[in-house]
Amino acid sequence: MEIIKGTIASPIGFYADGIHCGLKKKKLDLGWIFSEVPASVAGVFTTNQVQAAPVAESKKVVKSGKIQGIIVNSGNANACTGATGSANAQEMQKLAGEKWGISPSLVAVASTGVIGHQLPMDKIAKGIEDLHQSEVKQAEDFQQAILTTDTSEKTITVQTVIDGKTVTISACGKGSGMIHPNMATMLGFVTTDVAISSDLLQQLLKDLTEVTFNQITVDGDTSTNDMVLVMANGMAENSEIQDKNQNYHTFKESLALVLTELAKMIAKDGEGATKLIEADVKGAKTASEARMIAKSIVGSMLVKSAIFGKDPNWGRILCAIGYSGVDFDPETVTIKLADQVVFSKGNPVLFDSEKMAENLNEEEIKIEVTLQAGKAFGQAWGCDLTYEYVKINALYHT
Repeated sequence: MEIIKGTIASPIGFYADGIHCGLKKKKLDLGWIFSEVPASVAGVFTTNQVQAAPVAESKKVVKSGKIQGIIVNSGNANACTGATGSANAQEMQKLAGEKWGISPSLVAVASTGVIGHQLPMDKIAKGIEDLHQSEVKQAEDFQQAILTTDTSEKTITVQTVIDGKTVTISACGKGSGMIHPNMATMLGFVTTDVAISSDLLQQLLKDLTEVTFNQITVDGDTSTNDMVLVMANGMAENSEIQDKNQNYHTFKESLALVLTELAKMIAKDGEGATKLIEADVKGAKTASEARMIAKSIVGSMLVKSAIFGKDPNWGRILCAIGYSGVDFDPETVTIKLADQVVFSKGNPVLFDSEKMAENLNEEEIKIEVTLQAGKAFGQAWGCDLTYEYVKINALYHT
């Protein structure tokens, strides 16, 4: 397995493009991903009871088990838009399908942006007509077109070998604010040329989402539009993975790396963020309890504020562990912050203040917790809480 330079169109048989169609003032705002052949599909979606029209339509595509393209817009969420919003999401599928010469039932749709505004379908229709479907791969434009308040593209490509065939997995995503998933508050797209059944791919994505996207948090909000879609078109020509054999585990390892790194990129690019916070919890009774504690830590507004202020206030970390919902003995807990032990078995520990100040200046801060209650491990990722976050969200609608 190797991380390589690539784009969402790096796997065999995939193409992507993005353009500016007028939903945003200047930035790219409409894009698509297309596979030469129908692909196996898997998807996970927001758990918010208020769900945007594109979520409902894409769920139908995932349920069918086959997909060939995804059409995505930014700048407008097409959420809380009633029957008109549903009709517009379906029209996006229809227009893309006509352009590709495929059934609309093979087209997923995703939107992100401001809630409660109807899509200007004249601009969408013109934009879809202008998108390219050719050997000219303009995938970086797609990766730009899906962004909202993000400060950078989020993309990763991994290659591995299955059945003697080189298999490529690529992913890109957007997510900066409203990040507190179950599922993650984001759009994520994964393409791969591996051959794998849709049923097995769906279960695999669901399992990996629990330990990747569901373990990131920025601000405690879950959006109306979140989804992760995986397309696997089989063009690497490996024997189709239909059960949990060695080929499955090889693919799982690579997909896990892709999803983990994409999740961390999203957490690191939280609105206004200056630091990525990683919480590692070991010695828990169960992996679920370890993940609960880790997510409680990175989700704590007081912990996030302390990290922004470069304040080694480990009491806030211990407090977040205490209200995580997990039973534990505080007398057995050890906390390490930025590579220094600050609390051990019920007692504070003296640490090197100068070294701590130096370490808290880094862009990535690790918090390590040991419980001594078992052998289970869990991780979560978040970011610091800054003045800029408030500014961005106070002015977002305007």
